[in-house]
Order: sequence, then C-alpha cells, then structure tokens
Amino acid sequence: MKGQPRPRKIPKAWVGDAFLLVTAIMVVAAVGFSLSQDSLSSLRSPSGILDVVGRASGMAGTVLMVVMVMMAIRLPVLERSVGQDRLIRWHRTLGGWPIVLIAVHIGAITWGYATASHSGVIHQFLTFVFHAPDIFMATVAFLLLVMAGVTSYRQVRRKMKYETWWAVHLYLYLALGLAVAHQIRTGIMFMYSPTTQKVWVELWIAVALVALSSRVLLPLGRNVILGLRVASVKEVAPDVFAITVKGRRVGKLAVDGGQFFQWRFASPGLLWHSHPYSISAMPRPPYLRVTIKALGDQSTAVRHLAPGTRVFVEGPYGSFTRHALQSRDVTLIGAGVGITPLRALLEDLPVKVKPTVIVRARTLEDLVHHDEIAALVARRGGVLHELIGTRHQVPLNAPRLHQLVPQLGNSDVYVCGPSEFSASVLRALDSLRVPAGQIHCEEFSF
Repeated sequence: MKGQPRPRKIPKAWVGDAFLLVTAIMVVAAVGFSLSQDSLSSLRSPSGILDVVGRASGMAGTVLMVVMVMMAIRLPVLERSVGQDRLIRWHRTLGGWPIVLIAVHIGAITWGYATASHSGVIHQFLTFVFHAPDIFMATVAFLLLVMAGVTSYRQVRRKMKYETWWAVHLYLYLALGLAVAHQIRTGIMFMYSPTTQKVWVELWIAVALVALSSRVLLPLGRNVILGLRVASVKEVAPDVFAITVKGRRVGKLAVDGGQFFQWRFASPGLLWHSHPYSISAMPRPPYLRVTIKALGDQSTAVRHLAPGTRVFVEGPYGSFTRHALQSRDVTLIGAGVGITPLRALLEDLPVKVKPTVIVRARTLEDLVHHDEIAALVARRGGVLHELIGTRHQVPLNAPRLHQLVPQLGNSDVYVCGPSEFSASVLRALDSLRVPAGQIHCEEFSF
C-alpha cells in the first residue's frame, strides 16, 4: 500500500442538519396526521379532548423512539459526519421525551375512556391491561422503555457493566415493535383505513431493514472479506495491551486516525458483546492494531487471547479525525488509554502539520506507546510535553495550558482521556476562550 492513496470517506457537514430536519418533519407529520382524523365535534367533550391529546402524544412518542434507534444503530454516514459524542448528546437530550409523551398518551387515553364510561381511572386502566391483549402488549413496551431510560442516567450507568447496559437497551427494539403493533391494531386512524395502515407498516419495515443492514448484514459481509484473526498480544504499559490482528484487504478499509471500531473477539466470554476501541495505529496491511486497557471483564480477558482467534469488527466510526481541522496549528492532549487514538491521529495528520502533543500519566511507565509518539512528533518537527504525576501534582489547568501552548487560541485542540480528565481540560480551554469549533473531544464512556 505504500505510495498508494489511502481510501477515505469525507464527512458531510450537512448530514446532521438534514437528520434533525427530517426528525422535525416526521414528528410534525405524525401529530398532524393523528389530528386530521378528528372532527371539531370531538373537541366539545372532555373525553374527546383527552382522546385527541392521547393519540397525538402517542404518535409523537413512537416517532421519537424510532429517531433514538436511528441514532443508536450507527448509520455510517451519520456517525462519520456528526460524531459519536454529538450523537450521544442528542440521544440523551431526546431520551426522556418518548417516555414523557407515551406516559401522556397512556394517561390521556385512559382518562378519556374513564370519563366516557363514567368509571374510575384506575379501574379503566386495569380493564385495559387485563381484558385487552393489545393494551397489555403496549404496557410492556412502555415498561421496557422506562427501564432503558432509567439505566441511561449517568449515576446508574456508572454502576453498571457495559454488557448489562447493552443488553437492557436491546429491549428497546422489542418495545418499538410492540408499540407499533399496538398502534396498528388499535389506532382509530389505522383501523378503518387499509391504505394508511399499509403505508405505516411499510415505513417501519423500511426502518427495520435499515437497522438490520447497518448493524448485521453489512458488518457480516465485511468481516467475511476481512477474515481478521489475532496475530499478537503485547503488554505496552501496565495492564494495557496492544492487539495486532491480521486479515485480507485491510488496506481497503476507509479508516482515519482517531476513529474506532466495535470489536468482538471469538473467545469464551468475549463473543457475545462488542466494545468500542480506537485504532492505535494506521493500518499496515495486512495488519490492524488496537490498544486496550484492562478495566472491565472483557478488556481484562483480552490479555489471554490466543494467536489465530477470530476477530469481528464493525465500523469505522467517529469524527475525531483530521477532517475536523479548522486551523493550521494542532494540539493533541491525552491521558491514560485515551492517548491511543491520538497516536493514530498523529500519524494521519496532514504532512505539513507540526503538532504540539501533551500527554499525562502517573508514571513514565504508564505512558502508552511512549516511544512511538515521541518518534512521530520528532519526525514532524513538533513539540512533545510529558506530564508525569497525579493531577494534583501536575495540574493541567488554564495557566499551565497557556504556558505549554501559547498559541492555543489559534489551534485545533483534540482531547481524549478519562471523563474527569477531559472535563477539566475542556473547562480550561473554555476559560482560555478557545473557539468551540476548534475543540474536538473523544470520551471513553457509554
């Protein structure tokens, strides 16, 4: 591959805006459609008003559930153009609204029927659940949605294993399927219009096919072609392991430095869950390398991977790449295993860039890929600052950053490391008035 141009897929800045626009159109269209099925006479009674509110909120909540799924299934063009961190922020911002809207739907419909039948709300709800199978199905869907929502709170997430969190969120697909089935079978706008029902069903089949293709079919096809297997496992820092894999047509991967794959290793205890890990070097056909710190059950087990173990990847993903550059100067700031995507990005920056690199670790031995980073910085004529010690011994605050990189305000800054480290650096950059568009952050969390 030497001398040949590397395959690249350039992010498209308009994709994120287009996605948000389509989302808004879908929500408005769904609410508008539900309202169009009611006459003015239905608004003349309390039960009629409650029914209208219930149907509109149910349609909007279901559409937003689908939007959340589309954010989570890692559509390559969306992930590449928007970036994982931004998508996660969107996902978390949107996350509570489907729950609220569907709760309003349940409450309004139940209250409306109770009013019309002159019965109590609780009695009406129990009647729905125990005597209407479709309503019971919808109730299960709502409980699954609430379960996913609760486990998404930061305080709860921090106490969960990634595998548990991932398994819980798989139930969102079941919840969505149950919710859509409930709509089609009991929704007034669908029950008496076969054409409308057909269009609605075909729309969600299309969404399901996109999800299936993006998360299953395309990755399977790519992995059959790549045929990746573990070539070697090497400890490069205490409890940090560089895993080199070997495969076919690795040079054809359109991957940029700073991006990550979802990795799955065909070894006991590792096969059923994939984890996001950044590449720690640009591909050198037939080899690809990832560096993993032993933190959870899976990351700890990788130290025992035997050569020849089958490896499956999904991706690449992320916008933490050279394509985000807005200025000529580049500063890379990393700590812990967060240094690994910076090492690959350092290798992939435009040739004329002379970067400033700041890395921090408790001891010199803890600096991941120390010799490689030093060589790459020297080759580019850049500057390397190694901060050794705890954050209290060697603070990386605004004055210190300004001292190390006086031109920081005119520089693109890439930050990667543990959550607390990244947050403190971002606060320092904000106090130094570094433009937000020049700050690029990759956070290791789920």
